Amino acid sequence: MRVVVATDHGGFPLKEAVIEAIKELGHEVLDLGAFNQERSDYPDFAEKAGRTLIKGEADRGIVMCGSGIGVSITLNKMKGIYAGLCHDTYSAHQGVEHDDMNVLCMGGMIIGRELAKDIVRSFLKAVPINQGRYLERIRKYKAVETEFFK
Repeated sequence: MRVVVATDHGGFPLKEAVIEAIKELGHEVLDLGAFNQERSDYPDFAEKAGRTLIKGEADRGIVMCGSGIGVSITLNKMKGIYAGLCHDTYSAHQGVEHDDMNVLCMGGMIIGRELAKDIVRSFLKAVPINQGRYLERIRKYKAVETEFFK
């Protein structure tokens, strides 16, 4: 699996741990920055990651800012991006399994490195169920998306 990673300065403290966890699972990392802790704007990095996914250049994304909220909001404005803010392992795998989440958002000022690694592992090991009630719910939210992005 190819995983795009992007962060602003607020999420930067988690970036090394996130990349380490991705590589431990044998996945490829596409690092879009930031490459230092100088002040930067989360929408720029979230948009880059979202566009990378939309173009099919990555399978999933992990995007971080200070709280994780700003990148989540930005990414969810993009058609075909289903980003979830997760600061626990259950939400990370359940978001993929039940909701077809393709981007994990986390806050670098909220959680520590080891928890971030556990969350990344949970997210990347999860597989969408894509049947029954889960598939029907996904169809419903995609219908809403289609209506608003005409």
